[in-house]
Parts: sequence; C-alpha cells; structure tokens
Amino acid sequence: METLEKYIHLQVCISVCIPLVSECLQIWQTPGRIPPIGDALLSLQCAWDFLLFEETYNRLLENSPTLVDRSRLLSVSSNSAGKWLEALPSSNLGTSLDNQTLRIATSLRLGSKICESHICICGSQVEENGLHGLSCLKSAGRRSRLDAINDLIKRSLVTPGYPSVLKPIGTCLEDGKRPDGMTMIPWSKGKALLWDATCVDTFASSHLNLSTVNAGAAASEAEVKKQNKYRSLSHDYIFVAVGVETSGVLGKQAAQFLKDLGRKLIAATGEPRSSSFLLQRISIAIQRGNSASILATHPKSRGLDEIFLSSFK
Repeated sequence: METLEKYIHLQVCISVCIPLVSECLQIWQTPGRIPPIGDALLSLQCAWDFLLFEETYNRLLENSPTLVDRSRLLSVSSNSAGKWLEALPSSNLGTSLDNQTLRIATSLRLGSKICESHICICGSQVEENGLHGLSCLKSAGRRSRLDAINDLIKRSLVTPGYPSVLKPIGTCLEDGKRPDGMTMIPWSKGKALLWDATCVDTFASSHLNLSTVNAGAAASEAEVKKQNKYRSLSHDYIFVAVGVETSGVLGKQAAQFLKDLGRKLIAATGEPRSSSFLLQRISIAIQRGNSASILATHPKSRGLDEIFLSSFK
C-alpha cells in the first residue's frame, strides 16, 4: 500500500508539479540507451541510480584499453574485493591501514599511478602501476599475507568451538608439504577440517586469460590445484582450499567456507555482523600484503634513524 501511495504521488507530481518530466522520461527510455524502470520502482531513487551505474560500468568494461584494466574492473565489481573499505579504521582492533597501504590499495582499485618506473631488486622492470611487485619471485608480502589469513581463520574457528593448529603434524604429503591448518575436533560428517590458503596475483600475465573473463576465476583455478594436491587426505579429512586474489576477490571454495564459518560465528557470538567482520579482516590482510610487496621492489636505502633514536639512549 505504501509503494502504491508513493507511485500515485509521483504520478501527480509528474502531471502537475514537475515541468518537462515527460520529455525527460522519454529520453531516459530511448530504445538502446537505458532500460525503462518498472512502475513499482519509479519512486525508488536507488532503482534509477542502479541503471545509470550499470550502464557506466558496462561502458567502461567494453572500452577497457588493456587486459589489466578489464581484469581490474571485473575484480572491483565483486563484493569481496571492497570489504576493506567497509572496515572501521581502528588501531585497537587492528583494522587501521597506514597511509602508504591505504594509498596503494586505493591506487590498485582505481588503476592509478603508484610509483615511478624503476628496476626491481630482482632485476625486472617495474612500471608506474607497480603491479610487478604483486607477482615478483622475491615478493616481500606473500608470506606475511598468508600467515595473517591463516591466523584469522584459526582464531575464527576457535570462537565457535573448533580449536585448531597450524601446520598439523601427521598430514604430510610425499613431498613433505603440509596443509596450513586443521581443526582438532570434527567439522562435518565426523571428520576434522583441513585448510590450505593461497593468494594468486589477479594481474599476472599467466592469470589474465581467466581474470578477464570472470572475477575470482584465477583463485578458483588455484583452489582446484590445491584440491588435487591434497586429494590423498580427503578420505580422512574435509579439505578446503582457501583461494584469494591480490585484488581481494575470493575463490568459490573460499567464499563458501567463509560463509559457513560466518554462520557459526554469528550463532556463537550473537553478533549478526560477525561474518562481515571476518571478511573485512581478510580483505585488510590482502591489502597489507600488496603494499609490502610493491614497496619491497624499491632499491634498499638507509635512513637517518640513528639521529631520531639517539635521544632515547
């Protein structure tokens, strides 16, 4: 009834109060431009905005000058890629990004210039977009990023009553590799949970054939490889590959696992935002790893720390 009243009020305004509205509606609904809005949604501003946003996004996607730009636009359209933007910046909660990390995270999202062109410490050329650092063999943020993600998963499992350990003994493969973590009690179907996290570079040339088609495709492919690698353990455990991308997009298995874990967190804490908080923390960990990786491509240099610290001796 309320929607009907709004619609009637809008029609009255169109016929009485608002000049040239008929002409505007006619232009808006020109065939081949923007689809018309249904009568039930005419009074909702978000319905009008959404169509404009969608048209602008599709136009940008179609006119992407490079594969990297297309991959970036597809990635940022994913809800999980922007979770770090939703987090309350708090030093006490560990959700505050320093200036450099915030600048780099924003630049990666917008496709802006991050640094001057230079030679990486590995000898490769680094362009102004800084993307080489995300896939550099000497990437400084890769290990810290995975450690942070695994720590977040471990602590999140403890909250609803699933004590866990990292690098569990007794789960080694023939090559000596072990999963990143394991629950000490059954997760489902009487089996404990094993998980292994991986972060792939969305913009690496080896992944562009996937990331320019679907957001998260590179992470999902990495998850399949992890699943095959640990197939021998699937009889005794429930194995989950947690694949994420440097753009912040989650793989299919990661998205489903974190959704299930989020439900358990909500049930245990009574906080309906628990699931969102977990995704925000993981998103922040990814951005911090990106920042460390890009900054580490710069030549090593010595500062004047001894001057500033001398007063404390």
